[in-house]
Amino acid sequence: MTSDSGSAPVDLYPTLDLEQLASLGSGASFWRTEELPGVPALVLTDGPHGVRFQSGATDHLGLAASDPATCFPPASGLAQSWDPGLARRIGAALAAEARAAGVGVLLGPGINLKRDPRAGRNFEYFSEDPHLTGVMAAQLVAGLQAGGVGASVKHFAANNSEHDRMRASSDVDPRPLRELYLRAFERVVRDSRPWTVMTAYNKINGVYASENRWLLTDLLRDEWGFDGAVISDWGAVADRVASVRAGLDLQMPGPADLDDADVVRAARRGDLDRAHVRRAANAVARLTTRARDGRHASQGRGGQPVEVDLDAHHELAREAAEASIVLLANDGDLLPLSPGTGVAVIGAFAREPRIQGGGSSHVSPTRVDVPLTEIRRIGGDDRVTYAAGFGGDDDDAGRLLAEAVAVASEAEAAVLMLGLTDDQESEGVDRQHIELPGDQLRLLEAVAAVQDRIVVILSSGSVLDLTPVVPHATAILSGALLGQGGGRALARVLYGQATPSGRLAETIPLRIEDAPSWDNFPAEDSHVRYGEGIFVGYRGYDHRRREVRFPFGHGLSYTRFDYRSLTVVARDGGQRVEEWTARVKVHNTGRVRGREIVQIYSSLPASVRRRAPRELVGFGHIDLDPGQIGVLEVVVERRDLAYWDEPAGRWLVEGGEYVFAAAASSRAIRIEVTVVVDGDPRPVRIDLESTISEAMADPDARLVLDEVFRPFAANAGGASGGASAPVGASIEDLVGSIPVGRMLSGFLGLDREAVARVAEQLSRIPR
Repeated sequence: MTSDSGSAPVDLYPTLDLEQLASLGSGASFWRTEELPGVPALVLTDGPHGVRFQSGATDHLGLAASDPATCFPPASGLAQSWDPGLARRIGAALAAEARAAGVGVLLGPGINLKRDPRAGRNFEYFSEDPHLTGVMAAQLVAGLQAGGVGASVKHFAANNSEHDRMRASSDVDPRPLRELYLRAFERVVRDSRPWTVMTAYNKINGVYASENRWLLTDLLRDEWGFDGAVISDWGAVADRVASVRAGLDLQMPGPADLDDADVVRAARRGDLDRAHVRRAANAVARLTTRARDGRHASQGRGGQPVEVDLDAHHELAREAAEASIVLLANDGDLLPLSPGTGVAVIGAFAREPRIQGGGSSHVSPTRVDVPLTEIRRIGGDDRVTYAAGFGGDDDDAGRLLAEAVAVASEAEAAVLMLGLTDDQESEGVDRQHIELPGDQLRLLEAVAAVQDRIVVILSSGSVLDLTPVVPHATAILSGALLGQGGGRALARVLYGQATPSGRLAETIPLRIEDAPSWDNFPAEDSHVRYGEGIFVGYRGYDHRRREVRFPFGHGLSYTRFDYRSLTVVARDGGQRVEEWTARVKVHNTGRVRGREIVQIYSSLPASVRRRAPRELVGFGHIDLDPGQIGVLEVVVERRDLAYWDEPAGRWLVEGGEYVFAAAASSRAIRIEVTVVVDGDPRPVRIDLESTISEAMADPDARLVLDEVFRPFAANAGGASGGASAPVGASIEDLVGSIPVGRMLSGFLGLDREAVARVAEQLSRIPR
């Protein structure tokens, strides 16, 4: 369609005039693009865990009603399944419902990292880890687009907080930007080729994402090969002309007649290359054609739309919720409960469950499994009592607390459903802390005074401070946000009809002050400094040797698994190894069938680069019956061992002895093996600004400098009785941080001509 740079487009619609081309670059209405001769209109709508289609009043904040659609677990919940295949199936189901609603592009998934536990939109994002995020998101996108509906991967990029989100600059260095905040985007773009990428509201290092040519053209198109349309978040464009020049194709929402006119005037004045206008128009036209073809592919005989099986989709939502529940603690094997046990279910969430976050992604579910109803269905109506415990006004607080204590004191066990409400965790605002509401903590303390068998079920889109919870809870289940099927899933796990198998996608700290981003969150004066660098999430807790409440990847089961062996075999890739297969032998030593999620971490103990102690590079799951032994294969790709080398300006794999670990969490290492990995050459250009250490580490540059230093080294050696000592041993350690140019002129006294000759020799070294 276009060249990667957008400078020489192949014109698909040569008969369209400049005004028409400009109009294709903005929406016709809130959710619809322009329609022109030969260019059909396209409907976009919010996702990403359900189709938030508004056939009536429209808005982007979830204020107006939307048509019913299956509410699958949001990303924060689905990520806890660690199941890419499940994500792909959900993507396919979303595509079917989107097509039925006439939607061509679903706005999602959101793949920004959970940099800080307080970020208000964490419920819409997968993880603190870019590998888990990228793998899960790539499969959701693949399932969605195989169903004929485009994805809009968002929010590109470094959108990791809500405070001042439409002005704030995310000030982040190149290495963490590449290794963390862009890495999942790169994987999804390269592996799943999304139809669209959505720009974020925020600035990146002082430049709005929608106006950032490096981001939208140099990186996204030229380097990654993106061939879709770049669209703005709703209201994210501050300067349409600058955005089109940078690489934006579609400004939403519409109509935006004044901005269209600005584009036309700038093009006619020569301030904006018309090639950019045509690039944008062609990208939008191609997108609308893709969507039209997707609609046609979904039609059956006679051109009638295929019916959506909402019952099947609800069952899929239940399956996904079940796979996403994490058993955090289970002292004395309190869980699973036996049907017929006298249980007090306490908490307003038992009747009105929190299934998703607030804001633009808020879906109107087709139905909702109510936890209390489902618990009674399995446990027995006459064996399950209920008390709200919290949720009323101040006048009701004492009565609700007393009712909860009464039912808890008469039960054999209490199940407390605690968490955050929509107004406590929503798009548009960050949290001030990670504490549970005070009325819920008072409820827990009061129940614990009369009941010592307590199960706490947590509902929230990001982590909570569990310090006041752990002393009172015998068992803790993390439900995150589970979508409309969560009630049945929780009941089945409580009573052992399903074995919990989810794993945390985010570290739960002992306190918020331990979070690596604590000192640099949120924005101040419209800037947020990413001062923790590459040490985000578990990388930061490990690097700083902080104890945590529950580590990344943690999750218990009703059965037990032993890791019997780990072998890592390289795949023959010619001159260098491109991937390895980690084979893990796992034994279910317990009494029930279960699913084990095996995590593969890598580390390079002798690295000369600053690195996290370990990083996730692969994962997979295996289902085993009691006593069964199975072998799980997990592929580790070379690209996941690479770091971003700032001087070289490229990804590099450092050579050395890597430790590959099969683990049950980032801090539950089961087996380790050492694998020798050949490194990439580090083609750093050496010049007069390079340090002596950098220059002497380069073989060719060292030859040049040896000739210059030899007379001085000989003199120094003679004075010390060691004239034959190598240069590195006598001088380099002392002067390694001095730039070459200043060493030559300031310390060795070479004149300008001599220094220039050295510079010229260094410049001829091939790279």
